Amino acid sequence: MDTDRPAAPKVAVVVRDDLRPWQELNVTAFLVSGIGTAHPHLVGEPYVDASDHVYLPMFAQPVIVCATDAAGMARAFGRALARGLDTAVYTDDLFATGNDADNRAQVRRVATDDMKLAGFAVVGPRRDVDKALDKVRLHA
Repeated sequence: MDTDRPAAPKVAVVVRDDLRPWQELNVTAFLVSGIGTAHPHLVGEPYVDASDHVYLPMFAQPVIVCATDAAGMARAFGRALARGLDTAVYTDDLFATGNDADNRAQVRRVATDDMKLAGFAVVGPRRDVDKALDKVRLHA
């Protein structure tokens, strides 16, 4: 085992379990884009097929996708923040906006404890992510 390399962080997305399928997918896509831009070292190399066509790189490790109810979401989110984990948020208000500036304005107008989260993503040491999400189930 290579002890000089730091352990790979864990990446997880939590979506609220009462969302429509298209909303779950939309929330997940938006949230992981935040992780990829803030942590470019988590992104691997481009893919190349046998015809030498080059495809965009993706995360070099799995992304865990979980689901929970609103109470579980608030609990897990609070625990992630308390542990200082990097997070991305998607609130219900963002379903009604159409651009990045409006998205940021919607998040800015609501205090942390008052946000109605449709989902959040988290990245950090595996142990800390696991502790933050300890009561959250894998998405089925």
